Amino acid sequence: MATSVGENGHSGWLNHVPMAIISVGGTVTGWSEGAQKLLGYRPPEVVGHPVSDLLINGDYPAVAGPCLSEAREWSGTAAVRHRDGHRLDLPLHLHPTFSDDETPQAFVVTAGADEAEPDRRMVEWAFTQSSVALSTYSTTSHSWQSNAVAHGGEQPTPTGHMTGSPADCDRAQTAAGQAGAVESRQRQRQEQAAEAGTWPYSDLLDAGRPNEGFLRCVRRVAKEAKPSRYEHLAPAAPPAHQRAWTIEMWPVRSPDTGQVAGVGAAVFDSTEQVAAQQRLALLNEAGSRIGTTLNAQRAVQELAHLTVPRFADSVTVDLLDSVTRGKEPPPGPADATVALRRVAHQTADGVPEADTEISATDTYPPHSPPARALTSGRTVLCGTHDPEFTRWLTAGVGGSPHTAQHEFHSIMATPLRARGLTLGVVVFARAEGSQPYEQDDQLVAEELANRAASSVDNAGRFSRERDNALTLQRSLLPRHFPKQAAVEVAHRYLPIGMGAEVGGDWFDVVPLSGTRVALVVGDVVGHGIHASAAMGRLRTAVRTLAGVDLPPDELLTHLDELVTHLTSDNDIRNTPDPSQIGATCLYAVYDPVSRLCTMASAGHVPPVVLFPDGTASVVQLTPGPILGVGGLPFEPTELELPEGSLLALYTDGLIEARSHDLGVGLERLCAALTSAEPSLDVTCDIILKALLPESPADDVALLLARTRALHTDQVAAWSLPSDPAIVADARAQASRQLATWGLTDAASITELVVSELVTNAIRYGDAPIGLRLIRDRTLICEVSDASSTSPHLRRARTYDEGGRGLHMVTQLTQGWGTRHTPTGKTIWAEQRLPANGP
Repeated sequence: MATSVGENGHSGWLNHVPMAIISVGGTVTGWSEGAQKLLGYRPPEVVGHPVSDLLINGDYPAVAGPCLSEAREWSGTAAVRHRDGHRLDLPLHLHPTFSDDETPQAFVVTAGADEAEPDRRMVEWAFTQSSVALSTYSTTSHSWQSNAVAHGGEQPTPTGHMTGSPADCDRAQTAAGQAGAVESRQRQRQEQAAEAGTWPYSDLLDAGRPNEGFLRCVRRVAKEAKPSRYEHLAPAAPPAHQRAWTIEMWPVRSPDTGQVAGVGAAVFDSTEQVAAQQRLALLNEAGSRIGTTLNAQRAVQELAHLTVPRFADSVTVDLLDSVTRGKEPPPGPADATVALRRVAHQTADGVPEADTEISATDTYPPHSPPARALTSGRTVLCGTHDPEFTRWLTAGVGGSPHTAQHEFHSIMATPLRARGLTLGVVVFARAEGSQPYEQDDQLVAEELANRAASSVDNAGRFSRERDNALTLQRSLLPRHFPKQAAVEVAHRYLPIGMGAEVGGDWFDVVPLSGTRVALVVGDVVGHGIHASAAMGRLRTAVRTLAGVDLPPDELLTHLDELVTHLTSDNDIRNTPDPSQIGATCLYAVYDPVSRLCTMASAGHVPPVVLFPDGTASVVQLTPGPILGVGGLPFEPTELELPEGSLLALYTDGLIEARSHDLGVGLERLCAALTSAEPSLDVTCDIILKALLPESPADDVALLLARTRALHTDQVAAWSLPSDPAIVADARAQASRQLATWGLTDAASITELVVSELVTNAIRYGDAPIGLRLIRDRTLICEVSDASSTSPHLRRARTYDEGGRGLHMVTQLTQGWGTRHTPTGKTIWAEQRLPANGP
């Protein structure tokens, strides 16, 4: 049955438009009144007949035939036969229609002259001749049209994926393909550009039609009826090679119905904008990735890893050899012949490595870009147009002759400068396939170099400050101890693993009279130079008070008063935290004759003893307050130690390194002591390995002392009555004892010392009176009495009867002194043994 367009629900106004509906097979299925008026055929005369019957010679136009078979939209002129037989050349427009499953259903053909044709032609000219890549997509006919630029003309676009909003288009991974081009020259350009990854729609089209990834974006824009923007990047290419484009999509509405009839797209080259964003992102990331540690070599390595391949294809960093050795270079630019040490080198994939190895030293040629950057103190940006660059490139960039074959075409040599000092130079290089460096890149390179230079400078200053602090601290600590008759000692001191603020831990071994020895360990609260200075003062004070032979509790009392005065000094009040000035101290005195160890603690951790039977225990003492508190007494603790006992004194950093529980730390120390070796040095290492982590958080001081004893064959003692007549007998007994020891050569001096000291005890002291001789590395003569009055050395006048005895003792002996005991005092004199003595 003949069908007239406008029936079956179509709008009646369409009958006035010359229009025909053609099936997929080419049969006329619809005929409007406008078509009847134009060609004279009534609907029954046309509907059901092939459309070729209306065309002269029955041929389709050259393009209309493929459009019918491919279901594409087409516009052009065709020769049509009028009902009366004459020929009409009509402008025709072919519009395919589709079913819901996008299967071609029919074609709508309209004919007639358009009053707006000149304007339409102008729009078409503007579309095809635009310098911007423009494309349109019809949502009705699903046809795709683009201008020459979009087909691989003036503005290339990389292959890859589109990012932006909406989210599903943002992550759409599209496949690269070949666009259908009419002219063979355009097709060749497209193929070449696609191989280079620069054809704008190579990832959007498949054989001239949009692929599924692009269609999803188009449908989303058409559905939401609002414009969208997408960023188009080449993910496979590094930033130095990458191009970027911005794709604008907007819905195209029909002026008649207002409905979305298609989607328009325009592509703009946004490489510069994206490059600027990438530069800012690189600088922002540099702030968190360069200088993460106070290590100069690590800082420049972080610079190299950050910038390859995002900013350069090859990066080399050289520091002045003096800088790598911790010295500060002279101010101003460096000399071109200065020795440089390679500290970092990084290359992108496929770029050759430099022949100059890491840590190797070398110099740059005087006229090379790095040498010019060093001497001028400014960045040198150059390329193949620079003859010096070409000559240096021929010799090999960075010491590698193979780099000349890789076509490096652009480099920047930027000096590493901080505080007016030139520390080294960094060379950024780009190879074939990368964009040449520009002035904007120079600003980025200088900012990166400045960050790295600041980190290198800070690391050097920190290293020098730490070395100075450690040097000060070590100068205040004992380096070695003379051999003692009382104990065998070994020690370890480990400063804090990180930071320049060393602690105030200290230890000491002080020889005392009568072959006794004082063992000291202490810890100043806090860290830094002020803690080391306070530690030096306290150690000096302890040595001074130990020379007076004070008991441990009295010595700590005097030391506490000293710390109180130090806290009130102006120089201490000016420290960063005066309230933290305080110290702990443990002072122990061991007597090898009695094998008694007397100790007192000022807030210090208790010592641990390993007895000869293999058991280890913590000494139970009563600790007093830390030094500097004042007003509270210190209590002594006395402990008898068998010969061969091992006494461990330490600071809290040893037992609190792995656990803040004091009890757990003491248990671990006792367990480590049970593994003690005959060598105390080996035992120190065993204890430190068992109790300390790899990087302790606090200073650690450890002092080990293995006790010895003086037996009866080395000590002789007598009790003397308070009678002047006994002096001669005392001399005789001392002489006989020296003969027994084979020290008859020392008898004359010893008799004189015994006579003087016993006489003074009888004349000025109180009973009981005792005489003791001790034979060790020296000969010690001791006379004790119950009086606390100490003799004083003075110069006797001409007619004085006394005052000359102690002066003679001073001249004849190595030293003399007085120590107070709970029952009185002891005056001692020490003399060297004869060279041929035992």
